[in-house]
Amino acid sequence: MKKIDFKKELKHLYKPSVKSVGRVTVPGMNFLMIDGQGDPNTSQEFQDAVEALYSVSYALKFMVKKGDMGIDYGVMPLEGLWWSDDMSTFSVDCKEAWKWTLMIMQPEFISQAMVEGAIKQVRAKKNPVSLSQLRFALFEEGGAAQIMHVGPFSEEGPTIEKVHTLIEESGKVRRGKHHEIYLSDIRRADPAKWKTVIRQPYS
Repeated sequence: MKKIDFKKELKHLYKPSVKSVGRVTVPGMNFLMIDGQGDPNTSQEFQDAVEALYSVSYALKFMVKKGDMGIDYGVMPLEGLWWSDDMSTFSVDCKEAWKWTLMIMQPEFISQAMVEGAIKQVRAKKNPVSLSQLRFALFEEGGAAQIMHVGPFSEEGPTIEKVHTLIEESGKVRRGKHHEIYLSDIRRADPAKWKTVIRQPYS
């Protein structure tokens, strides 16, 4: 059976430097996505979205592993796009107004039909609250600056500032949404060791 580690194959996107901000060109990739709003620390909607995304992602993984493809791959990490309608008020003091898209990247051999089949399986077994909100779509980001943040989410501020500074000093302007990729299992890992990719598209 063929085994694929997409985080290793896409190392330049999922394992950036901790020390310095780098530039990447992010290709279009397919994701399972769910949109929502509210403080991620207290929002039940946020937790429901995470459950639905992982449930379908794992259903797809086992569908591929047991099927004719004979491929085993690791489910990719949770990612989040963050914004507010008025970005001038986007701050940690107003998390209840935050809007987000949670998403998990899917291999290119995953099709819409396969996603629909996986959703049907998950609905029959668990039927997560947010399952009906899930969509399968192409996400294209293009040029972006990114760095690895190590530590709790509450200490991301200076790391985010480094990314923004590089963009400004390069004569570029920020565009799109603040993007984070969560590489650690926050339920088990020490917050001081949490690894989060901080990414900001630019033009």
